[in-house]
Amino acid sequence: MPINKSAHPKGLRVLFFTEMWERFGYYLMLGILALYLMDPKGGMGLHRAEASDIVGTYLGLVYLTPFLGGLLADRLLGYRKSILIGGTLMGMGYLGLAIPGYTAMWSSLLLIIIGNGFFKPNISTLLGNLYSTEEFKGNKDAGYNLFYMGINIGAFICNFVAAYMRNAYGWGYAFAAAGIGMFIGLAWFLAGTKHIKEADIIKPANPNDIPVSKVLLFVFLPVIVVGALAWIAIPGNILGSDSTDAFIFGCIPVIIYYFTIWWKADKSDKQQISALLAVFVVVIVFWAVFKQNASALTFYAETHTDRSISPKVAPLAKPFGMIQELDSKVDSFPKYDAYFRPVMLNGHKQNVLSPDPYFQNLSKDKWPQEGQKLDLVSTEIFQSINPFFIVILTPVVISFFGFLKRKGKEPSTPAKIGWGLVITGLSTLVMVAAVLSTDITTEKTSAWWLIGTYAVVTIGELCLSPIGLSLVSKVSPPRLTSLMMGGWFLATSIGNKLSGVLASMWDKYDNKAWYFFVNFASCIVAALAIAMMLKWLRNIINQHS
Repeated sequence: MPINKSAHPKGLRVLFFTEMWERFGYYLMLGILALYLMDPKGGMGLHRAEASDIVGTYLGLVYLTPFLGGLLADRLLGYRKSILIGGTLMGMGYLGLAIPGYTAMWSSLLLIIIGNGFFKPNISTLLGNLYSTEEFKGNKDAGYNLFYMGINIGAFICNFVAAYMRNAYGWGYAFAAAGIGMFIGLAWFLAGTKHIKEADIIKPANPNDIPVSKVLLFVFLPVIVVGALAWIAIPGNILGSDSTDAFIFGCIPVIIYYFTIWWKADKSDKQQISALLAVFVVVIVFWAVFKQNASALTFYAETHTDRSISPKVAPLAKPFGMIQELDSKVDSFPKYDAYFRPVMLNGHKQNVLSPDPYFQNLSKDKWPQEGQKLDLVSTEIFQSINPFFIVILTPVVISFFGFLKRKGKEPSTPAKIGWGLVITGLSTLVMVAAVLSTDITTEKTSAWWLIGTYAVVTIGELCLSPIGLSLVSKVSPPRLTSLMMGGWFLATSIGNKLSGVLASMWDKYDNKAWYFFVNFASCIVAALAIAMMLKWLRNIINQHS
């Protein structure tokens, strides 16, 4: 991966490949988690709504803990030590998922959630600190885009490894591969630490800042207490599930804490914090829609997408772990209705003797002959389409904005975020068209629809996600950078949880076009909110970046 040495600090290579391997493990696990939870043959055999709830809650919590990890790094641990702690916990968690059973699963997910809190905000902050000198300051956005491409190289490769390991050996081996990737990343980080140590600076606290001990006592402890009470004490649930109630109510003390930071800030800091908090609120919608690639789009790929592959191509694809083989022999499977909703009796799934459910809406002329197998693209491979487009399109987007900058027409950072939301909304319209193109209860749709929606959402993502990380690094008061990076991940966390809430409603829509249209409308409303704040945000950012 060529990086212009004169334009970027040496530490970029260290953080680029560390994050690449960390995201290899993270996205490998995420790409198969919902499939593992729903698999009745070797997995957990859960309902789609239950799997969505678990995935959404995990995604929410894994981006909620950076609030605490960023605070501890800012005040006590420093960034390098926090990254090493976080990476070790995550690697142990991935390896733990290879052990069957609920106890190992919940324990391992907890390790990953805590580990990500120490790792994620602090590697992003370290990168920003590398660009704090006048020599590199002007290339910070490009640096974050390159860093983001490293993330997506790891996310692209991992799904091929996941598919190969789970098809050839089983789910446990796939999860173990994620852990090995994480530890490779840590080894690389340790080998290159000399190039980043100058960016590992613990900034002095402001006299008005709340001490860490009080944050733990009056913020993080209330998160746990309020979340537990919302889970236990609320009769039934208010927001769709006990876990959603616990998560959303549990976030309230953290939100109050960020409001307190703003309230007590000096006048010079208050504008910067106001602008960042406003952006955080709006980008929740982006993450709620985007993160459905791990749930709703995975469901669509699994049951409604024609995943068959040409017999001429299949032998070439098999060594790369892309192929799932299915025969049409009868076995015991859960019984589904026309919309792939499990048929229940007295609260229990009904089983039926039938071919694999994949064949339910596949025309008979495409079934394999008796004794033969049908070669399919493994469902998790679709998770690699987005990172593939990231790797291909990142240089294009960087060049495009560079061209506009030379012409004096580059959009401001908040305008880029607004365009990112609009383009993300357009990606959901591609899925609306996919559903309307055929009767998905009797026929499968072409895989090109999913490829198309991933291509469009990738452009939206490149306009928003790496730019958002750069914005936090540039605009945050220096002593609060990692804490405000934690705020960005808090917004990501809430959006991720909402993605699970939306996906858990998948089975409630007979016409899936309406499901995707709701996502489109949400993105447009968020884009309009950014447009209304554009002038105010631009003025603040110009003053402080």
